[in-house]
Amino acid sequence: MKRRNFLKHASLTLGGLTMLNNGLFANWSAEDPWKMKILRGDVGIFTEKGGTIGYFSSPEGYVVVDAEFPEQSRHLIDALKKSGDKPFQLLINTHHHGDHTAGNISFKGLVKHVAAHSNSLANQQKVAIAQQSEDKQLYPDITYGESWKVSAGAEQIRTYYFGPAHTNGDSIIHFQHANIAHMGDLVFNRRWAFIDRSAGASIRNWIQVLEGALNTFDGDTLFIFGHAFDPEKVTGGKNDLKAMQDYLGKLLDFVGKQIKAGKSREDILKEKTIPGVTEWQGDGIERGLQAAYEELTAG
Repeated sequence: MKRRNFLKHASLTLGGLTMLNNGLFANWSAEDPWKMKILRGDVGIFTEKGGTIGYFSSPEGYVVVDAEFPEQSRHLIDALKKSGDKPFQLLINTHHHGDHTAGNISFKGLVKHVAAHSNSLANQQKVAIAQQSEDKQLYPDITYGESWKVSAGAEQIRTYYFGPAHTNGDSIIHFQHANIAHMGDLVFNRRWAFIDRSAGASIRNWIQVLEGALNTFDGDTLFIFGHAFDPEKVTGGKNDLKAMQDYLGKLLDFVGKQIKAGKSREDILKEKTIPGVTEWQGDGIERGLQAAYEELTAG
């Protein structure tokens, strides 16, 4: 498929996507390894292994945000097809990491278009070449910059890019009528964050990206998060964005003070807590400490 780059505020009409019975995916079988539920406005989430998937459903087709891994994306596809043999109109990747894009390949021959920020595509290609896994990729054929708009029947979808954060290619996907914003990995809800310096991450700017989101969306916006310490809390409100922002600020402040005190990188990485950060849990605190140290000591 010929690659097409769409400029800021470009739009694509996906056709007459309308409403689907909200009760269809409200429950799931206890035997299934995944969970699906409609949030509101025919926008739902799928969780199994990897970054949370969002989807918009209608009698005419689906729009999907992120794809986890191949096995999980096939579970999603099969589950959605049980409602009827409807087309997959669009797959959007919030960023390039494998737990969000490895499952793209399951949509090959099914989805009309795959979209992502231009930096996300570049990162995905770079990693695939390094890992010699290009044959396992389905790359975006639509890329965008600061903003992109797409019509999906009664739903309007808009993407936002506020600059480097978790990577240099993270975008927010907003279902405007449902007022649901998929944040991708811009929020690790109460879970120590992975900060991918190799893909242009910036903790300083991540704080500003979250400020941009807080200023863009209103108090009624429901946010989908890529990851959460409590798997039931992959959705939330602006208070969760503020908590993430506060954690990142305290991380930078703490590591900066440790550097000024003459602490070595090795000593800093031994830390098990960050002063003032009481809610973040799980494994991986050292990943943030390492990233903050590298960012603060970079020439």
